Amino acid sequence: MSSSASSLAVERIGGILRLTFNHPSRRNALTRDMLVRLREALETAERDEAVRAVVLTGAGGFFSAGQDLSERDPRTVDNWPLDLERIQAELYHPVIRLLRTMPKPVVAVVPGIAAGAAAALALATDIVLAGQSARFAFPFVNVGLSVDAGLGWVLTRSLGPARTRALLMTGGALSAEEAAAAGMIWRCVPDAALASTEQDLVQSLISAPQQALRSIKSAIARAEGDAFDAYLLHEAAQQGMAGKAPDYADGVLAFLQRRKPNFA
Repeated sequence: MSSSASSLAVERIGGILRLTFNHPSRRNALTRDMLVRLREALETAERDEAVRAVVLTGAGGFFSAGQDLSERDPRTVDNWPLDLERIQAELYHPVIRLLRTMPKPVVAVVPGIAAGAAAALALATDIVLAGQSARFAFPFVNVGLSVDAGLGWVLTRSLGPARTRALLMTGGALSAEEAAAAGMIWRCVPDAALASTEQDLVQSLISAPQQALRSIKSAIARAEGDAFDAYLLHEAAQQGMAGKAPDYADGVLAFLQRRKPNFA
C-alpha cells in the first residue's frame, strides 16, 4: 500500500512503513505541510500494531536540505519577524519526540545531503544508515541562527562539546564516513550498497522480538540522561518486561534446540 501527499510519500510494505521526503527539485527541503504530514504518519505508525519498523529517507539522491527558506522570505512573510520558538514547539519538537520515543525501531536512510533540521530528524532515529556520498551539514550560523530541533543535545553527546561548538559556529559539515567514525551514525556504506543494506537491516528488525526492541530503545534513552544508579533500576525493569514476553522463552528454547527462534 502506498500513497503520496504533498512532498511526503508514504508506503506500507508488510510490517514496514517507509516515509520518503519527495520533492527532489528542491532537495526535499522541509515545508510546514511536510512536517505536519510526517507527524501524522508517525502518530499513525505508533498506534498501528501491524507496523513493526519505520524507515525515513529522501528521494532523488537527497535526504533533505533542511528548512525550506522560501517559506521564511522576509519580503513576503506578513508576520515578520517569525516566532521561531513557537514554530519549533509546534512543528519540529513533536516530530523529534515521536522519532525518539516511539516504541518501535526507526531507521534513517540518508542517500545525500541532510542539512540543518533535517539532520536533526535523521539523528533522532534509532539507527542511521548513510551512503558514502551523504553529508551532514549544520549551516544555521550562515543564515544568522543558533541551533534547533534538538541538534545541540545530540551533537554534544556524540561528538563532544569542543567539536560541536566548532561545527556549529563555522556552519560546518561532516561526511558520512566522518560521522560514522565519530559514532554519530551507525554505518556508512558505498552508495551502490545502500538499498540492499537497508533491506537487510529492516528485515532483521521486523523479525526481531518486539518487546526486546522496545526495552532496548527505552534503556538507551534513559542512559543518556540518568545517573548510573537510576539507570540500573530502569534497565532492570525493562529487562524484566522482555523476560516476561513469549519471545524470550522461545529464544532460549531455540538456542538449546539449535534452531532459529519463531518470534511473534
